[in-house]
Amino acid sequence: MLLPKIIGRFKTNSAKQINQINNGAGSHVWQRNYYEHVIRNEKDLIRIREYILNNPAMWPTSDDNPASSL
Repeated sequence: MLLPKIIGRFKTNSAKQINQINNGAGSHVWQRNYYEHVIRNEKDLIRIREYILNNPAMWPTSDDNPASSL
């Protein structure tokens, strides 16, 4: 099975479970899309690690966060 199908099924199944738990059928759980990137060298690895560590701090002001417009 290809990675996009695995990710798609994971997102679908987990969103259904989350919505069942929260009684919020159809509410937005995941951001659209995801991006694949092959890590080719140490510089790439460091940059991606920094992104992963710093990205959660940006979430409250992100345009992709439905709660940021509240």
